[in-house]
Amino acid sequence: MPQRTPLMAVTGSTLVLADPTSTPASASAPAPVRPSPARTRGPYARLFALPGTRGFTAGNLLARLPMGMFGISAVMMIAGQRGSYALAGAVTATGLAATAVVAPWTARLVDRHGQARIAVPATVIAVLGSLCLVICVRTGAPAWTLFASYAATATTPNIGGLSRARWTHLLPREAHHTAMSFEQAADELCYLLGPVLAALLCTSVFPEAGTLTGAALLLTGMLVFTAHRATEPPPAGRRSVGGPSPVRALLPLLALFLATGVVFGSMEVTSVAHLAGLGLGAASGPVLALQAAGSCAAGLLYGTLRPRSLRACLGALAGAMALPWAAAATGSLPLLAGALLLAGTAPVMVTAMSRVQALTPEGRLNEGMTLAVTAILAGIAVGSAAAGLAVDRLGTTTAYALPAMAALFALFVRRPSDRTRVVLTTGAHDPQ
Repeated sequence: MPQRTPLMAVTGSTLVLADPTSTPASASAPAPVRPSPARTRGPYARLFALPGTRGFTAGNLLARLPMGMFGISAVMMIAGQRGSYALAGAVTATGLAATAVVAPWTARLVDRHGQARIAVPATVIAVLGSLCLVICVRTGAPAWTLFASYAATATTPNIGGLSRARWTHLLPREAHHTAMSFEQAADELCYLLGPVLAALLCTSVFPEAGTLTGAALLLTGMLVFTAHRATEPPPAGRRSVGGPSPVRALLPLLALFLATGVVFGSMEVTSVAHLAGLGLGAASGPVLALQAAGSCAAGLLYGTLRPRSLRACLGALAGAMALPWAAAATGSLPLLAGALLLAGTAPVMVTAMSRVQALTPEGRLNEGMTLAVTAILAGIAVGSAAAGLAVDRLGTTTAYALPAMAALFALFVRRPSDRTRVVLTTGAHDPQ
């Protein structure tokens, strides 16, 4: 009997080999195969067809929205009550530094003991810190109490990482791209809506309303999220202790996330200053929101397409970051608005987070993702400070070169290469 040649097909970066010993579908069923209804649904509909995914996603979105609220709420509350933006900025910077130290340890405990067991008490501590901050500001307590209270919020779990870990646990590898795209779009949406909601509450209700609402949403969302225990990844237990640290495996990617954070921080500060110079003032908010809206849309669209390499995504980002710089040089507000709409970072973040998943040692996924977020936060701080100096000394148009240069640096920084995966299938005619 002649030897049968394996059938091969390429899907994205995946090489699929059909088992030559299996019987083709056409040999046993000559009639055409009708795709099942599940196959014909869109990629996002297939995600939420899984039991429990809608419930934990609802909790995840509730808990994630305050991530875009707490910083601006604290600044408006402290500056409004104490009359010092310097104090408000120093308090929020202290909280950011505390988060960079505490968050990886919180994530490590989550990996070891489970999401519900660690995330709920960690959230309670963070909420108590927010309540303490409100009380200290309202009662005129000494300034050091503000720093201590806001530092306590550093125990807030990385809700985006918790949700990504659940998708990784529930889905086969080929479906991760769509799930990560949805998660990134959710990040963009929450950071788009959070500051708007916070500013509205602090100005229209009372100065502490933003912080109190954020704390309530965080606790409620986390309780809803962790209540869906069936979708929770099993804790790694002692397997996560003594294993290789994610830091070494992720070091090249952490440099990339740091550069991406510089893009975020420098773009925001420069845009605020540039739009203020054009006389927009409070009306600059909708223009600034265009970048988050465009990135959210790009993330959802990217989830329906074939994944691209990290280099290709970074190349597109470097080109997109040059658009606001060029538009600012013309002095045209419509051109700048259009450039910000196109300057989305979601495809880079989706692809880079997928690499984090692939490279993080087993049982340390939450820790690995939290390290990536910590690198982004550090980059935002560096980018914001650098952009402030550039605006004061060189002007806003020149300052727009900072995010473009940071994106270009990210393109050329050393990073793990995209690897081809080989999957052995049992048939060559599985309907797609």
